[in-house]
Amino acid sequence: MGGGTEAFPDLGKHCQLSDCKQLDFLPFKCDGCHKVFCVEHRSYKSHDCTNPDHNSRKVLVCETCSSSIEIPRNSKGGEAEMELILKQHEKSGDCDPKKKKKPTCGVRRCKEILTFSNTSTCKSCHINFCLKHRFQSDHVCNGNRMPAVAAAARAGGGVRPFLVALASRNGQDCVKKSNGSASASKPSTSVKAY
Repeated sequence: MGGGTEAFPDLGKHCQLSDCKQLDFLPFKCDGCHKVFCVEHRSYKSHDCTNPDHNSRKVLVCETCSSSIEIPRNSKGGEAEMELILKQHEKSGDCDPKKKKKPTCGVRRCKEILTFSNTSTCKSCHINFCLKHRFQSDHVCNGNRMPAVAAAARAGGGVRPFLVALASRNGQDCVKKSNGSASASKPSTSVKAY
């Protein structure tokens, strides 16, 4: 079935969906089934495409090393074929069980796996912790001596971790230390008006 009008017979094409057949001057060609559709039926779902996942990549995860193995596009996806792909992966030398171990939180019984978004490094002991144990009061910090407020929090004083972190600063960032001069201790009282 062609397209166009009497004046312009080569302009546009008819939608190849059996219920539509609308003449569209800007038709869409499906890259899955290679048929032509109008704007309403251009998506894979709207015209029930026979090959909607032609561009998708399928991956098989190795249980030994947790690495992902790409399955070839022409694969049928049977169990025997998947076992063959896993055996080829093991024989290739890429399968290393040491790769499977992922970094976890530095607290003894915490099993939280550390990722980019939930990792915090302690500035005192330089160990990686999850966000739950990021404060010195929440992990056994060997870097510096803990302030009294942090010790009280660990003992069950009910102090919030934010207050512990604030107390551990000891005013280092908030107040500039004076160098002992008299001018630094006296505020200036003169005001200039222009």
